[in-house]
Amino acid sequence: MEGRASRRRLRANGFERTLRIVKALPDAFVYEYDGEEPSQPGVGKAGDQLVRLKFRPNPHYPPPSRVEQVLTGMEGSLLIDKGALRLAKIEARLFRDVTFGWGILGHLDRGGTFTVWQADVGDGSWELTHLQLSMTGKVMLVKNISFKLDEVLSDFRRVPSDLTFAKGVELLKTEVARMQNTGPDNASASRKPQ
Repeated sequence: MEGRASRRRLRANGFERTLRIVKALPDAFVYEYDGEEPSQPGVGKAGDQLVRLKFRPNPHYPPPSRVEQVLTGMEGSLLIDKGALRLAKIEARLFRDVTFGWGILGHLDRGGTFTVWQADVGDGSWELTHLQLSMTGKVMLVKNISFKLDEVLSDFRRVPSDLTFAKGVELLKTEVARMQNTGPDNASASRKPQ
């Protein structure tokens, strides 16, 4: 039970960090046009063209907290869905160590990665379809830290707009039973916490 709770906490922390990082993207980086490519399953809206941008740290960006400070050592690329004007994909890596409090409070090691995919899952609704976070480092020069998260979400289905709480519970129970019968490879939301 404790393992499941700790994975849930790690997942929640990963999502919260991811949202803060995504919100900082416009100011934290300098962007350069790098071409276009078609959308793909799980990335963007089917049939839309995606604009690829390379990015590197903005030397004038003052990170508001340690979470955003990681952006000062990141570079990578992102895809913007032109039709929907939405972020479809971002892939970034730490190209250098990032220190906190002159390295005394801690650091993140060069080589860490961050990946987010988003897609139109129907009716113009966009959802996170893949989240991957892999970072290592040290806290207070002593304790090793490791953030590892890899979640793939798929098979989104709209529920009726007039769904009651009781019917929702019934629907969830049916879905859990279906997942148990078909196994994790055929489940509607495949999660692989590490």
